Amino acid sequence: MIAVTRDDIDVAGMIERATARSTGAVVTFVGTVRDDEVDAIEVEVYEEVALRELEEIAGEAKDRFSLHAADVVHRSGRLRVGEKIVVIVTSAGHREEAFAGCRYIIERLKERVPIWKREIGPDGERWVPGEHDPSR
Repeated sequence: MIAVTRDDIDVAGMIERATARSTGAVVTFVGTVRDDEVDAIEVEVYEEVALRELEEIAGEAKDRFSLHAADVVHRSGRLRVGEKIVVIVTSAGHREEAFAGCRYIIERLKERVPIWKREIGPDGERWVPGEHDPSR
């Protein structure tokens, strides 16, 4: 499952879908909005390209780490502190592959997927440093 949504993410449902009889490990990464003196963040996604990149990254991870599942759901829109931004669920026969695949996906996502975050706080708004340039 690869998706971009404005809705909350069903982590338990993702784990259930990623689990099969041959699964020995399921790894779940849940990225949340942290309180870095912000009230909320605004997440902008170039959805068509993001979905294509996420599919490609998940496929790479599945091939490289022999994953049974490599699922990614990313939020868009305005999110408050504590809300989920991204959930990645990987499953494999063994824990090493599941962990490595999950890490691979989040690192490639940060490098390649057109997603921008703007922090909104008491002192105004600012783009998160190190994210993709939103003017592209």
